[in-house]
Amino acid sequence: MTQLPWSPLYSQSSGEGHPPSELSITATHAMALTVLFTVFVFSLEHMLDERQARAYKSTTFPSLLEETVSKIDREDQDKKKKGETKTTEDATAKDDAKDSASSATATAAAAGRDKLDKDKPILPQLKDKFQKAQAYGRDKISFGMISSFYGTTESVAFLLLGFLPYAWDASVQIGSTYFGWKEEQEHEIKISLIFLLLTTIVGMVTSLPFEIYSTFRIEKKHGFNKQTAGLFVTDKIKSFVLMCLIGGPFTAALLKIIKWGGEHFYIYVWAFMFVFSAFMMTIVPVFIMPLFNKYEPLPDSELKTRIFELADRLQYPLTKLFVMDGSKRSSHSNAFMFGFGKNKRIVLFDTLMEQVSDDEILAILGHELGHWKLGHTLSSFVITQLYFGASFYCFSLCYGPHAVDLYQAFGFEGVSRPIPTIIALLLFFQTIWAPIDKVLSFILTVNSRRNEFAADKFSVDLGMSQKLQTGLCKISLENLGAMCPDPWYATYHYSHPPLVERLSAMMNLDKKSK
Repeated sequence: MTQLPWSPLYSQSSGEGHPPSELSITATHAMALTVLFTVFVFSLEHMLDERQARAYKSTTFPSLLEETVSKIDREDQDKKKKGETKTTEDATAKDDAKDSASSATATAAAAGRDKLDKDKPILPQLKDKFQKAQAYGRDKISFGMISSFYGTTESVAFLLLGFLPYAWDASVQIGSTYFGWKEEQEHEIKISLIFLLLTTIVGMVTSLPFEIYSTFRIEKKHGFNKQTAGLFVTDKIKSFVLMCLIGGPFTAALLKIIKWGGEHFYIYVWAFMFVFSAFMMTIVPVFIMPLFNKYEPLPDSELKTRIFELADRLQYPLTKLFVMDGSKRSSHSNAFMFGFGKNKRIVLFDTLMEQVSDDEILAILGHELGHWKLGHTLSSFVITQLYFGASFYCFSLCYGPHAVDLYQAFGFEGVSRPIPTIIALLLFFQTIWAPIDKVLSFILTVNSRRNEFAADKFSVDLGMSQKLQTGLCKISLENLGAMCPDPWYATYHYSHPPLVERLSAMMNLDKKSK
């Protein structure tokens, strides 16, 4: 194993493949290159994790965040004194009315934790939560490093042991023994579904302990998890059934199109992926998500009226407004939009309604609607489709008899037994496409942060800067968000800019507008 090329412990080869001298250099060293790249990525990300772990050990509240949030508090207090906002008494009465109106759809989001006082300055409350946020971050990053180490070890072990050829041969044996599928090539798609089922079950079993620990240890320890063991198991069963009902037919159709499409199959696959993506975007929020959460119409209220007025102002064709019972699983909060054409919908987590005021909800939705108005939602969909097109085009260049030696490097015979299409796909994305995917993912992460700044600016231009700033602070406070992230770690991982960067950017916009 210390000399290249490496070969898997289990192999289908019966001596009929190409001799090593006839293999291309890339194919000869494909296994080693794949393992080395996997270890390189792990090492890079582990180094970033170590930097973030050190940041979480800091006991000093970040000075830039303190300076920024103190300005927000001063501006908020000045507006109250000038009468530009409602008096404390009116605000308190409004919050009481809101709590009463939402009690039928929301449960206390911060049960077991210190709740945010919406009428007090934010900075003292952030400081009070700083050590708790640091402890939460330390626990998450430490567990993430262990999980990442295991994931990398498992991936490398599966490659070197020949898990893929072994799992495929086991699938062939199951198909032959229990279903009478004697001809491997004739029943390749059906055998591929058995293979997919086996590998999915293995993945579920190996990841289950980590999911249980994360949910019932870390999230519960810090007051976020509300999920019972029964609900956890039910969710897993539902997810598995949906995977079989949707993932099975999808995989079968994809493999059929690749085989049927000829030399230019990637064009038909691209079209299929476009239709499937649109289909899933339609059915997931309407049929699948309600299997896991309850969606109730937001009761008639001033907040509902103001949200529809904001949508009309921006010409957003809002038709329905829901509250989701996110609190039955976690006290983390969120809001999102979905729908095609003239049938748009907005969903608010009940936890979000507990954590922020009506004005802040409006500002947050102004940010989300900004993504739609600025074309971020559409551009994200287009980029995803271009990604599919590019990846399957590149796959077409590595698929067929001319690429047999590449797959032989991972233990597949490829001569008397042609490479199964699903295996070719998996190995392509795990080897040749993996470095490209990492680069593209980083570029998309950078672009996502740029879009977040743009959506913040959109909300600021709507006159909601102050409320968006306070709303973001409260959400970060309630969710124990990272208050002093390592800059390298944030650059590599964060799809949203750190809180202090967003607040500073909005303050600069406010200064320019004065």
